[in-house]
Amino acid sequence: MAKAPAKKPAAAAPATSKASSASKADASTAPSVQPILNQQFNAPAPLQKYGTVSQRLPIGLDEKTRQQSVTNLNQLLADTITLRDLYKKHHWQVVGPTFYQLHLLYDKHYEEQSTLVDTIAERIQILGGVAVAMAHDVAELTSVPRPPRDREEAPIQVGRLLEAHQIILKNCHKFAKEADDAGDDGTNDLAVSDVMRLNELQVWFVSEHVVDTPLARAE
Repeated sequence: MAKAPAKKPAAAAPATSKASSASKADASTAPSVQPILNQQFNAPAPLQKYGTVSQRLPIGLDEKTRQQSVTNLNQLLADTITLRDLYKKHHWQVVGPTFYQLHLLYDKHYEEQSTLVDTIAERIQILGGVAVAMAHDVAELTSVPRPPRDREEAPIQVGRLLEAHQIILKNCHKFAKEADDAGDDGTNDLAVSDVMRLNELQVWFVSEHVVDTPLARAE
């Protein structure tokens, strides 16, 4: 009896076809690396309006207390940012026999005020507020007088800095007392331990540069 012809095995699918299918599957499930651009032009409502406070963190302070502290801290923040930038302006523009000393001192104070800016802003966010940030908003809010764009003599620079420090310190005394009366110990501590003490120390270092003593010869 004749044997039936053996069946030919089914042809295997080409390897390239399987690889192509796998690649398509991976492509369909992989996240896109294309940035989603221009979302600001169709922005929804902001997460939080400036000037409001939210009870996001359970820190044991009522809304009225937090609102008052945020308002005061934003004033301190705007003034501190302005003073910080005033130090940098004078750092770049200082001239005269004490150039080197003032150039270094101004930059040191700039860095210290920059750290203080961050400390104040973070306290505002902790309280549930929105920290003022952009230059034009700071310029509208600050109580520190705007200096001219011109390059000025060192004694004039020192005078402007001392005026700005005094404005901040007067506000700081007032805001620290208000925070203490309201039971906001954290804001009171920041106002006294951080803002007040740093500004008083910098006033000392800066003001000694305008004491009327001989520059090179003792009398």
